[in-house]
Amino acid sequence: MSDFDYDLFVIGAGSGGVRAARTAAATGARVAVAEERYLGGTCVNVGCVPKKLYSHAAHFHDAFDDSAGFGWSLPVAPRFDWLTLRDNKISEIKRLNGIYDNLLESAGVHLLHGRARVLDAHRVEVAGETFSAEKILVAVGGWPWVPDFPGNEHVVTSNEVFDLERFPERFLVLGGGYIAVEFASIFNGLGSEAHLIYRGELFLRGFDQEVREFTRDEMAKKGVQLHFGSNIERIDKRETGLAVTLTSGDTLEVDAVLAATGRRPHLAGLGLDVLDVALTDGNYLSVNERFETSVPSILALGDVTGGPELTPVALAEALQLVQHHFGDTPPAPLDYERIATAVFSHPNIGTVGLSEEAARERLGAVRIYRTDFRPLKHTLSGSQERCLIKLIVDDASDVVVGAHMVGEEAGEVIQGIAIAVRAGLTKADFDATVGIHPTGAEEFVTLRTPSRT
Repeated sequence: MSDFDYDLFVIGAGSGGVRAARTAAATGARVAVAEERYLGGTCVNVGCVPKKLYSHAAHFHDAFDDSAGFGWSLPVAPRFDWLTLRDNKISEIKRLNGIYDNLLESAGVHLLHGRARVLDAHRVEVAGETFSAEKILVAVGGWPWVPDFPGNEHVVTSNEVFDLERFPERFLVLGGGYIAVEFASIFNGLGSEAHLIYRGELFLRGFDQEVREFTRDEMAKKGVQLHFGSNIERIDKRETGLAVTLTSGDTLEVDAVLAATGRRPHLAGLGLDVLDVALTDGNYLSVNERFETSVPSILALGDVTGGPELTPVALAEALQLVQHHFGDTPPAPLDYERIATAVFSHPNIGTVGLSEEAARERLGAVRIYRTDFRPLKHTLSGSQERCLIKLIVDDASDVVVGAHMVGEEAGEVIQGIAIAVRAGLTKADFDATVGIHPTGAEEFVTLRTPSRT
């Protein structure tokens, strides 16, 4: 037994922190976790889980419309009740909070409620009590950032948007990333007049350009009003709503404004500045391959380190960290390049590997296989929604280096395709795979002729 109270003290009971705590405890380590808000972190409480539930709710709008072509008729027009969705979501999140509590307790992890503050390289204070630890893990995640403009006190962030007191009939989203695109789609699907304001020429920077353009067109067809090359200049509160003045000079009156303008590491008040823990240019914690900061006993993982801000990444990093510090042998490095991801816009986006632009820059000669089509379902539904399937192949090796989809359940489909891309399978391997018919996903294995080289 060491002279410390704990072998590992984790600050933050989000996905990464809980996984690291439980896994370390399973090795026999003495572990504590401090959490000031809610168990499960951003993902469970104000991120992935409630967002996907609300996305499911929004999809019913299309489903009701689509059903008529299949012979269904509703006795009365469907009516959406925001409070039912909101309150059912609250109940489900409370259930998940309890599960996380039980997981920590059953693993033998000591749970402390309160904001932790690092006193030195081996001591942490929580609610006036001091604890010592051989290693301290910072896994506090990010916090929404709101730009500075007159009236920004009237906006909500992704922390509050799930629990609005009233449903916004007119809804405006500021931003161009995952969260912005998803919530513009969700509230549009729930029945809001939805606007998306983005200062750039096109949202989802860093995604494949064709995917971005296709998604733009499909979202516009569904009724989302897109305002690119614009920004919010000011917001004024009126009796009838919020008057949003744009840099273009136009004014929109809406009921709610969501600032989906990015998240920053939630490091304020942790005490790391006292230790001069090194930060990157983006003010993330700088870590090595063992997840050690410039103070070796202070570890960090997840969103605070500036990597892909995805729950599965934090989970994978937690396993890696525990193997490095409490395992018998160091693990193989985590492959950050071929991490699949999904955007739960309407329609969904699923992607893994390189975009066409990145592949051309890195590899030079590539072959592009792509198709877009109207899914079988919509030949009867009457919907004009289309699906995009795209493969990017290294011409020299025939290896599939990127796979992209925009369409219904794209995330579900790409999860399977990601295994093939991660394994380095070739286009010939894809061609030799017999497809499942009739599905949209079979296009991944039936594309034979390059669209371009």
